[in-house]
Amino acid sequence: MVDRAAVVLSGGQDSTTALWWAIQKFGSENVFTVTFDYGQRHRVELECATRVAEAAGVPNILLPIDTFSAIGGNALVDAELIVAEGRNSDLPTTFVPGRNLIFLTYVAAWAWPRKIQHLVTGVAQTDYSGYPDCRRETIDALCHALSLGMDQEFTIHTPLMNLSKKETVLLAESLGALDAMALTHTCYQGERPPCNECPACRLRAKGFEEAGVADPLVLA
Repeated sequence: MVDRAAVVLSGGQDSTTALWWAIQKFGSENVFTVTFDYGQRHRVELECATRVAEAAGVPNILLPIDTFSAIGGNALVDAELIVAEGRNSDLPTTFVPGRNLIFLTYVAAWAWPRKIQHLVTGVAQTDYSGYPDCRRETIDALCHALSLGMDQEFTIHTPLMNLSKKETVLLAESLGALDAMALTHTCYQGERPPCNECPACRLRAKGFEEAGVADPLVLA
């Protein structure tokens, strides 16, 4: 059986790098991308994911899941930066509870009838902004649960897991993914060009600066 992979593609820097990694490992003809419309305020993410997939020459599947909007309580779906009552104050308001767990579960469910065993995500615990669903132990536990729950052996690949943003930029460069970075979106404010003020923009800029590489998005 040919190894095929489904990549969680948000349209951002990390998922785009993970996509190019998957293409190198499995071949573009064996790679699919899955993007989620979860009610995020900045719809530009969906447009960027479409353009990135087109640039990579791979299919992009858009799955609508609006439950996160109904739940609320985080800055990515609410109009204001909200710290909900009882929320763990150690986590940033951009943390969407369970997002990576749910994304990977849906990707696995989409992959199951297509006999796709490899799932790829761009999560990283090194520069992970305090998100507990980006940690190695979380991903490993989820992979075990998915394999048991669907009676199919899944492998979740996390090529950026132990990389800093600088190392992620250098990996993207080595994979030939830099041109695609001009198509990506990172800014929490939904701005293009990036606002350079939000945590996501600052982290991205720091990575490119430390890598000594000009950010194609800024140049564009």
